Amino acid sequence: MKSQTRVVVIGGGIAGCSTLYHLTQEGWSDVVLLERNELTSGTTWHSAAQVTNFGMNQTMVGLKSHSIALYKDLRDDPEYPVKYNHGDGGIRLANTQAQMDGYRHFASMARGMGVEFEVIDAAECARRHPLISTDNLIGGLWDGNDGDIDPAQLCAALARRARQAGAEVYRNTPVTGLTQKKDHSWTVHTAHGDIDCEIVVNACGYRFNEVGAMMGVQHPVTSMEHQYFVTEDIPAIAEAGHRMPLLRCPISDYYCRQDKNGLLVGFYEQDCKTWGMDGIDPHFVNALCPDDLDRITDVLEGAFARMPALAEVGIHTVVNGPITYTIDGAPLVGPIPGKRNAFCIIGLRAGLGEGGGHGWLLAQQIVHGEACYDTWCIDPRRFTGHATTELTALKAIEDYQNEFRFHFPNEHRPAGRMAKTTPLTPILAAEGAQFTIVNGWERAEYFGEVHPTPSFRFDETFDLVGAEVAAVQSGCGLAEVNGFNRIELTGKDVHSFLDRMVCGNLPKRPGRLGLTYLLNDHGMLKAEATIANIPASDRGPDRVWYGSAAASEYHDRDWLAHHVHDDEDVQIRTLTDDQTILVLAGPKARDILQKVSRADWSDAAFPWLSVRECFIGIAPATVMRVSFSGELAYELHIPNASLYAAYLAIRNAGDVTLFGAHAVESMRMEMGYLHWKADILTEFSPFETGLDRFVKKDKPAFIGKAALAAHAPRKRLVSMVIDSTTAPARGGASVMHGDRVIGTVTSGHWGYRVGKNIAYAFVDLDHTDQGTKLEIDVLGTRVPAEVVQPALYTEASR
Repeated sequence: MKSQTRVVVIGGGIAGCSTLYHLTQEGWSDVVLLERNELTSGTTWHSAAQVTNFGMNQTMVGLKSHSIALYKDLRDDPEYPVKYNHGDGGIRLANTQAQMDGYRHFASMARGMGVEFEVIDAAECARRHPLISTDNLIGGLWDGNDGDIDPAQLCAALARRARQAGAEVYRNTPVTGLTQKKDHSWTVHTAHGDIDCEIVVNACGYRFNEVGAMMGVQHPVTSMEHQYFVTEDIPAIAEAGHRMPLLRCPISDYYCRQDKNGLLVGFYEQDCKTWGMDGIDPHFVNALCPDDLDRITDVLEGAFARMPALAEVGIHTVVNGPITYTIDGAPLVGPIPGKRNAFCIIGLRAGLGEGGGHGWLLAQQIVHGEACYDTWCIDPRRFTGHATTELTALKAIEDYQNEFRFHFPNEHRPAGRMAKTTPLTPILAAEGAQFTIVNGWERAEYFGEVHPTPSFRFDETFDLVGAEVAAVQSGCGLAEVNGFNRIELTGKDVHSFLDRMVCGNLPKRPGRLGLTYLLNDHGMLKAEATIANIPASDRGPDRVWYGSAAASEYHDRDWLAHHVHDDEDVQIRTLTDDQTILVLAGPKARDILQKVSRADWSDAAFPWLSVRECFIGIAPATVMRVSFSGELAYELHIPNASLYAAYLAIRNAGDVTLFGAHAVESMRMEMGYLHWKADILTEFSPFETGLDRFVKKDKPAFIGKAALAAHAPRKRLVSMVIDSTTAPARGGASVMHGDRVIGTVTSGHWGYRVGKNIAYAFVDLDHTDQGTKLEIDVLGTRVPAEVVQPALYTEASR
């Protein structure tokens, strides 16, 4: 066994084999895979192994398209062909118009990735799958690329190709420990000796936390028992003359695919069961859990009703094995939070179908620092301190119970709620707040006793949100913005450090702040941050607050920490959980603020982009003069211990209307303001994103400067008004010119102050001029759209 290598991948299932192979494809051949037993001896060997092109966003569609292309290549390898039934087709069923709307949206989204889905009616579903009944069925989504693959052959083929490129695979080599050195490299301890390496990858399937514990981390992943059975032969299948399409049924919580002349039928029962919560037997290898068919009786009855042939055939084999889930159902593929040179590719509940693409994107991140797609939807840093094992288990159970029922926009499922709250959460609830979730935080979405029907269209909250926006526009509104990422930086080298990190001007004077952008090494957008210089006081020395989106807490913390040089005096401290923002916005905001604070809040004394410390009533506060809504506004940063006191002072000071996140989203789009990981993506440069004014080209140096200078723009972010009063353009919708997809929507919302349906989209460069007429595929309908100026609301007062 080697004693030195560049990368050690731990785990020999689809995740590890795909990562190893793709590392060699990216040019790194000095790489090693360690497997404690034989390849595919964990979850991979008993996988149902379905390979679909369907995904909830474009990144997922793109990585699945890569998997399909790779698997077809492996199938056609004359030296080592893999059994891959590609192109059988698959149907996702629906029994509500809301589900059909969702399928129309996903078809629009996939088209932008070069993938064609087809929305079909109930009769066509039955024509393509003659074993199903159309009772209680409206239609479905057809995926022509659907199929299934042999798990063991797939992993063996990937390992074989990786070996041919120089990689090495050591089976029956359990990892016993991990030691990280001062230079951030690793020593991997095994039963057969140690291996020193630069980078470690956790690809350990359901043993994810065994290796995680060796690194001192706990991953938000839980295993669930999952059962399927294989039937005896079904005459209708043998007589059909073609392979049956795959079927996924959210109505009865089951799936099926052809297996020889029978069916493999899997179930997502409501009475589901976690697995391995108290540890895993070290001898659980190529093993299964005990059969428990009584647990699936409820879904089995639904499957019999949808496919009567199932009731007439015997069961040949029953499989009950563990599969892994994360809090939101998507895998964890990327850097491990708080660690250097450590990555993971875990929580792959659909590992065989997606694993080729996940290993592809992870290898790119390891070798190049970023992947070709923005990978935030699978980034391990999208969860932070609330992601405990207990919360993960609750969400995994909920996700399992809803396996084929996609999330609707603004749908908030109940499991694991109240993970992160502030002293105002029950107060706002009593005021009628309905909450959304932002990185685990309960944040008011709107106010009113309305519980909208899940929908891709404008819903019953439309007028409530409009009233909140009107109150902010004409008077004064108050909103709680909790979970906002706040990092405090101190030390004599803070400003020189930050100046190197951001691509534009850095506010230097005490009491001033500014909006800045950070690029990655490829000159693409990495982060958006408000930098505030807070003067020394009895609350602390001169310091800088770095503020960014709530979801970016671990992402931005690691990016900053990993770039501090050893000879720099910079200290980084996270304050995210310690303080909460109250936003006062509207033309009367200054009057209210003046009533609750002794400071002078006149425009001359506290101009735009100022920051100062003061008191709001008796509550200590740090106040910033910024606005996300376009109206006169102030951010009041309050320690959580004093938050209720500040809230009471403001509510007692005058007529203040509470508003929520929906209203904020509407107003920011009217102003042309962008949202991180909706409009600000690592796939695009600041020039493509319309942020030219935030780039200082004549700076001596900043991260990504050379790459940005050499980058040729391909797309441009534009604002559009669309001719629809029934539905917004959801992120991912295709922008069309004739029969050609020329762009993709990133955000959409109704602009109440301008009375227009607004969308942002990245489009081809020759369609960016104001006045350009385009169309957007909104729920299957080509809706007229026109490119307009970025800021439609221009009456705002700063």
